[in-house]
Amino acid sequence: MITASARGAWVLLIGGLAGWLAAVVLTIERFALFTDPKHVPSCSINPILSCGSVMEAEQAAVFGFPNPIIGIVGFSVVVTLAVLSVAGVGFPRWIWVGLWLGTVAGVGFIGWLIFQSIYRINALCPYCMVVWAIITPLLAVVTNQLWGNSKGPLGALIAWRWVFVALFVVVILLLIFLRFEYYGFPRVPALDE
Repeated sequence: MITASARGAWVLLIGGLAGWLAAVVLTIERFALFTDPKHVPSCSINPILSCGSVMEAEQAAVFGFPNPIIGIVGFSVVVTLAVLSVAGVGFPRWIWVGLWLGTVAGVGFIGWLIFQSIYRINALCPYCMVVWAIITPLLAVVTNQLWGNSKGPLGALIAWRWVFVALFVVVILLLIFLRFEYYGFPRVPALDE
């Protein structure tokens, strides 16, 4: 049985709740668009920060139904395991491995969706970005639960897990800045100007 650390359990709970809430709101907004094509989602702020543009793209329903439904299911699992972990319940290793595999799949899917959003749809969804922000910390916590006491190269990678999370965030912010710098970002003058 593997019992989560108190901090890890709380990170899972807070991240899982944030992801679940974002997925629920996106699902509600998507069904509002189904019933009323003139509906303007609450997260459609301008041409760049526009959930409506993202939700209407074909990438928003990769498997034939709205992607946020995957988030509702996946984050429900995270929240359930996190609540039990906060209460001090331990789980067999296979449950943690299953959560890790699901989170790795989530990171891969989110990575693809980030690319699609930035370079194909040309719009950003604020609620989607909540999920972008929390998926890698969830992976870092679950990875530490499974292999936190490892030695050698794996132990070194795990010791640097938060650096990888920070790099992921920095790269995404840089990609967003470079892609949308013409819209609303102040231009930084070159050194020779």
